[in-house]
Amino acid sequence: MKIFTDQLGTIHFFENTPQRIVSLVPSQTELLYDLGLEDSIVGITKFCVHPYHFKSTKKIVGGTKKVNFDKIRLLQPDIIICNKEENTKEIVEELRDICPVWITDIFTLEDNFQMISDFGKLFSRRTEAKKWNEKLSFALSDFKNFMKEIPVKNVGYFIWKNPYMVAGSGTFIDELLQLNHFQNQFASQERYPEIELDNLDSNGDLDLVLLSSEPFPFKAEDGFEIVNATQNAKAILVDGEMFSWYGSRLLKALNYFKYLHNSL
Repeated sequence: MKIFTDQLGTIHFFENTPQRIVSLVPSQTELLYDLGLEDSIVGITKFCVHPYHFKSTKKIVGGTKKVNFDKIRLLQPDIIICNKEENTKEIVEELRDICPVWITDIFTLEDNFQMISDFGKLFSRRTEAKKWNEKLSFALSDFKNFMKEIPVKNVGYFIWKNPYMVAGSGTFIDELLQLNHFQNQFASQERYPEIELDNLDSNGDLDLVLLSSEPFPFKAEDGFEIVNATQNAKAILVDGEMFSWYGSRLLKALNYFKYLHNSL
């Protein structure tokens, strides 16, 4: 009997390595693939867009907030992978009637490394997980060196419109903003607060408005109204996957961030 503990502290017991995986988190689906577990993944969400071919080779069981329990049950999974933020408590409780549910909880870069290590142990992919963590550690060190001479800018990171919502503290987005020397204008508020544009830039110190491509697909024209509510800020469209997806995606994100800073 093997014993594992997920990032919420739930203890799991497995006699054998789980062979049939349902993943209900897009970024974690990508990580599982990168760990060499393609053949073990039997179910994914409609938002699991990487790798691209999964949409035609894997069973889609719904989204992250609404799933088809009957479809999942028919897949006879050994384990279901969820995330505290992405999936609701109600979904997780019902899924536990099907099989063990592994829950991740990612707010920091250290959490990300821990998740990869956990998956390596859980799915007997220790070597692959170690290689990924080593690659990420090297890339992260290189990026921090790149950032040494780049000054801090005050930013607001928008994730939704009508109502306007931004990323606050206690989010992986905020962690990556800090890594990029982006001082989050809304770090005093937790999670994803709604805001009024009238209060966006009362001190006139906002440098950048970052408009994410997801979950709301901001376009260039969306920036005009927001920027008009500031004194001097510039609006920039950014790839939301690079700022919000954890797991192996971080490697691509670090290269993307270099490109972003060089284009500012």
